[in-house]
Amino acid sequence: MTTILVTGGTGKLGRPLVARLREDGQDVRVLSRRDPHHPVDLRKGQGLDAALAGVGTVVHCASSPMGGDAEAAGNLLAAAGRAGVEHLVYISIVGVDQIPYPYYRVKHQVERMVEESGIGWTVLRATQFHDLVRSVLRALGRPPVMLLPKGLQDQPVAVEEVAGRLAELALGGPAGRVADLGGPEVRDLESLADAWEAASGRGRKRVGVPLAGRAYRAFREGKHLAPGGDKGVVTFEEFLAERGA
Repeated sequence: MTTILVTGGTGKLGRPLVARLREDGQDVRVLSRRDPHHPVDLRKGQGLDAALAGVGTVVHCASSPMGGDAEAAGNLLAAAGRAGVEHLVYISIVGVDQIPYPYYRVKHQVERMVEESGIGWTVLRATQFHDLVRSVLRALGRPPVMLLPKGLQDQPVAVEEVAGRLAELALGGPAGRVADLGGPEVRDLESLADAWEAASGRGRKRVGVPLAGRAYRAFREGKHLAPGGDKGVVTFEEFLAERGA
């Protein structure tokens, strides 16, 4: 049995992924700066050679909108090459190659780095997680008037379903760019706000606000959606019923 290393294994996606792999009986190593056995700083590249010793597959989930993803990926890929890793699975976002948003551009840059690394690779792009949509609606719902970006749709997906798909990919061989994974429904932001308000009891007067810029236009055009990709089954309402608004 090969050891599977998960970066970002203590994060929102990493936790259910690690749990799923361990339920399947896999030997999983969680990469973390605070791990007592394999303390690693991805951005500085410290501790990677020891952490990757004996690892056959890496699932790279660690990411930060605050920056540093490209540097971290470069360090990880170099160390994985030295360690003889056979398969690297990377989780990305639908639309990173079409939406001129800084974080998306970096995610797309990391995709290219993975593809050109010389290591067997798999890239899965997913739509936004349910809890991200919930967080956005919470923030927009704080003022007495809810200012809702006009003309937007979303296709939120359950993080557990993304974790399950990543686990399947990690247990297989390198597959290149696989089908995108999205939620079961493409929804306009108004209907998602309706669901959040019904679950939270926080009714607000709403005003649709048109925004400007190339990134907003790309979102309005649905470049972040995956209507033709693989689909999860958990709806936003089901997520709110289980996790709360």
